[in-house]
This record gives sequence, structure tokens and C-alpha cells, in this order.
Amino acid sequence: MRTRRRSLGSLVLALLVGAGCRAGAPVDAGRAPETPPVALARQAQVYWDHRLENDPLEATELGDRRFDDRVPDTSPPARAAYRDQLEERRARVLAIAEGALSPGERVTRELLLGQLDADLARAACGLEDWAVDAREGPQVVYLRLPELQPVKTIAEGRALVARWGKIAGAVDQETANLRLGLAAGKVSTRAEVTRVLGQLDELLGKPDRAWPLRAPADAAHADWPADERAAYVAAIDGAIARIRPAFARYRDLLRRELLPRARDDAHVGISNVPGGAACYANLIKVHTSLELPAERIHEVGLAELARIQTEMRALGKEALGTDALPEIRRRLLGDQALMFKTRDEIEAAARATLARAVAAEPRFLGHPPKRPCEIKRIEPFEEKDSPLAYYRPATADASRPAAFYVDTYAPETRPRHELEALTFHEAVPGHHIQIALAQELTGLPEFRKHLGVTAFVEGWGLYAEGLADELGLYSGPLERLGRLSFSAWRAIRLVVDTGVHAKGWSRARAVAFMEENAALSRENVVNEIDRYIAWPGQALAYKLGELEIRRLRADAEKRLGPKFDLRAFHDALLDAGAVSLPVLGKQIDAWVAAAGGAH
Repeated sequence: MRTRRRSLGSLVLALLVGAGCRAGAPVDAGRAPETPPVALARQAQVYWDHRLENDPLEATELGDRRFDDRVPDTSPPARAAYRDQLEERRARVLAIAEGALSPGERVTRELLLGQLDADLARAACGLEDWAVDAREGPQVVYLRLPELQPVKTIAEGRALVARWGKIAGAVDQETANLRLGLAAGKVSTRAEVTRVLGQLDELLGKPDRAWPLRAPADAAHADWPADERAAYVAAIDGAIARIRPAFARYRDLLRRELLPRARDDAHVGISNVPGGAACYANLIKVHTSLELPAERIHEVGLAELARIQTEMRALGKEALGTDALPEIRRRLLGDQALMFKTRDEIEAAARATLARAVAAEPRFLGHPPKRPCEIKRIEPFEEKDSPLAYYRPATADASRPAAFYVDTYAPETRPRHELEALTFHEAVPGHHIQIALAQELTGLPEFRKHLGVTAFVEGWGLYAEGLADELGLYSGPLERLGRLSFSAWRAIRLVVDTGVHAKGWSRARAVAFMEENAALSRENVVNEIDRYIAWPGQALAYKLGELEIRRLRADAEKRLGPKFDLRAFHDALLDAGAVSLPVLGKQIDAWVAAAGGAH
């Protein structure tokens, strides 16, 4: 699923990481005393409003159009003020008497505290001061805006040009932040800086009219007065005339100042950044909601990889006539007959796979989501450095539908065996089912509908790949082998993420380990390793989340015996949003007990 670095954890609802707040807080001045439930509801709403105001791009992506005329303020004073706001909000939530709340409200209180602590942990890392990102940097997130911010009315057009007019300043602030980090001895990796330089060279080599930011000016607004439309187009052109030199200044900083001092391939882990070791420990908690040391996660990854490879050997015999792992990988990657030929072929295969999964929804869910999922191609400006696919939820008002974005770049390098598992993960039964259901929940605060722990969200996505196998949705043994290959890939993530960020692995060692153990092309391996380097801890969520969901299911099956109902289990799993894994455990335990399960 697509997640934005600057959202401070759109996919992280985690556990308490020691924000150091005071234990209580005064009642807001001028307000009558509130009952604990009312106070909790208000704090949840205030948190959500402040979060979206602080990150207006996230608000637009979610379909909240209140802040369409703004860009994030990432200046040091603004970030410090937001941290203070989070600290104060946390103290107020902590002061709400838990004993006076209903069971559901106690869950909301626990999750809101977790979200505040996750935001504070991310803010303490100060990624804005040193992290250069080819997937979520300004050269990508601002170019996505025309798709996320449709213009139908004159008022929406005025909001758009106001935002476009502020983008140059936001890019310059990014440049200023990176200079601050450099002065403090904090700098990104050479590989990531080089990757972003390539993106900027390509962007700046295009004429203004070819930029995605120019697209709104070309849209037809025949119902607008001629002078209003002319002013709209002129304002967009004027903004781009200022944005272009801001991106050029950003590129100059990267090339002239950061690249000569960037961390080399032997020092890519976050532990090589001042304060990075503590940051990584916090990010593990943020993304997994579990108290696990990096060394233990590394061991889990190695054990899980060995287990999956045993299954791959057995299925390789059926699918490819060999049980030798090196030969299985060679055939999956080197046989051109197993590759796609055209972009259209990739998209058609994804559509057929999604259709099968949607038809199977009544078999694994009692209450499927109402909203459908579309399929779109990843845009040319990001496809070269993109993951294989990602999911983008619908806006809250459904004005923009949910979509599974598939990368069709260089189709001759895209193995057929990957596509089905990818679709099941990103769309149905995976992210679309979980997130669309969360958006449809009623009686919960907004943050619980739209945010969530990475380990729950990505754990469900990986669990969905295996669920599709149980349901017989894969086309054949080759595609099922692709599913096992993807599962092995997620186990490898536990090994290489901790290897790089906690054990001092070089970039080359991480690439070599993944190449030796995953049936992924060299291009995909390098893209993935660079993503783990840029997003410390995020890659741990998939396998750890899946293992916990499978553990809970096995426990429920054992306790309920013949009374176990798979559809009811999935409904119980998904009916409270993307909760932390500890909360999920309590939630499923209560469901099993209510269903008559023994302890």
C-alpha cells in the first residue's frame, strides 16, 4: 500500500514509546467539565483535525478538501510547535479516567495514545532533516497532486492555484532542512541521492507543459467565465515558473553539497546517522506495535525463510519439474516464456485476477465492503522507481474511487508468477477489503477509520495472499509458487531490514542476500533494498503482522473446534479498524469467548 513519509505514520498506530509527557493536564480554559466519554470523543476529533491541518496533502488524499489551498510547513519552528501540540494532546488523553469509559471507548483511548506516541516517535527521528526519498520526496508527492485534487468548481480552482503558488516555497524548505541536517552530520545515502537526482534531471528536462502540475490548466472548464479560466491558467503557469527553479535549487543542493558527503554503500543503515540506533528501535515499535529487539526479528526471519523454502521445493517439483532452489529461481527469472510481453497484458491479467477474487468475497467474509476497487497504471513520472504495485484508498466521500495501481514499466522484465499474489495483496482479499471496511465503520472517531498499525494493514495483506490459496484462486502451480516466493520475500525483509539498520550490513550484502533467496529480478531487488534503507522498520510489518494473524486464527480454530466459522473470524478481525496487534489479540480472544470457545 502507498504510504507517505511525511504523514508521520498514516499506517502506524503503535505502542507507547516514552514521549516523556506529564501525567495530567488542565481542563481547557473556559469549558465546563466534561464526562470522560465526551472528553475522549473531543480529543480524538481535535487530534484528527490538527493532524490534517498539519499535513494538508494527507487531508486532500483522504478527500477532506478543507486544506486544499495549503502545503505542509516543515520548518523547524512549525515541527517543534506540532510536537508540543502532540505532547499536550497526549497529556489530556492520559488524564481521561479509563474506568469511566465503555470497553469500546477504552480501546479508542489506548489507540489514540498509541497514535500520539507513534507520531512523537517519528517526529523525534527528524527525518525531514536528512532523508532523501525517491518514492515519497517532493519530486514525487507534488506531482501526484493533480490526480488527488480534482477541480470542478471555481472555488476548487482557486484553492488549487493557491496551493500551487506555495509549492516552490515548500521545496525550498525541503532544501533548507537538508542543509540543517548536513550541518549536524546527518545525510542520506549516496544511492538514494543519486536516484533522486535522476528523477529531478528527468523532470527538469521536460517543458512546463509536460509537467503533471500543468495538467489542471489543460482540463476543460467550459462553464467558467472566460476571464476566470484565463486567470486560472495564468496562475498555474506562473506557479510552475517559480516551482521549476525551486526544484533546480533542490537538485543543486543534492548534487553539489549532499552527494559528496552522502553515506556510501557500506554505511547505509540508519545506525550510521547520529541518533539513528535509538530511532530504529522506536520505528520497530511504531511499525509493528510489538516489543521485539532487532536480533530476535532477524532470527524469526531466518527461521521463517527456511520453512517457506521447504514448501517451495515441494511445489517447484510440480510447477517446474525441479526441487532445487537455485534452479527454481533461475527458471522463474530467466525463462522469457514466463514474462509478460506488453503493458496491456499486465493490466489485463490484473483485471482477471481481481474479478475472480471479488466473486469469492462471500466465501470468506460475512460483510464485504460496499465500495469497489479499480485498477490503474502507475504514472510514468514514478513508474521506474516504484514498487511493483500499491493500493490507494477511496476518498472519505467516495468522490475518488479506491484503486489498485500496477507498474507496467518494462513488461518484459515482469514475471507472470508475481502478478496474482500481488493483486490479492493490494486489492482483494487484501488492502481493499480491510481499508474499505474500515472506512465504512460507524460510531468510531475518524482516526480509527483512516489510520492504522502498519503490521495490521500489511499483515492482513500478506495473510490475504495465503487466504487466496486456501480459496483456490490461483491459476495454477506456477502462480502458487509465486505466492510462496512472495512470502519468502517478506521473511527476507526481516533479515535484511534488521541486517542493514541494526547489524551494520552494507547495501551490497543486503542485495546479495535477497538475490540469493528471492525469485525477484535484479532491478526489483535493488529497488526494494533501497526502499528498506529509506524507510527503516516499515518492511518488518508484513511478516510479523501475518504471523500474528495466523497465530490468532490457529488459536481460535483450536478453541472453537467445529464451531469455528472463517467468515465470522474475518469479520471479527476487521470490524474495529487497523488496531495494534496487542489490541487485536484481546479483540479476538473476546470474540472466541463469546462464540463459546474454551480457554
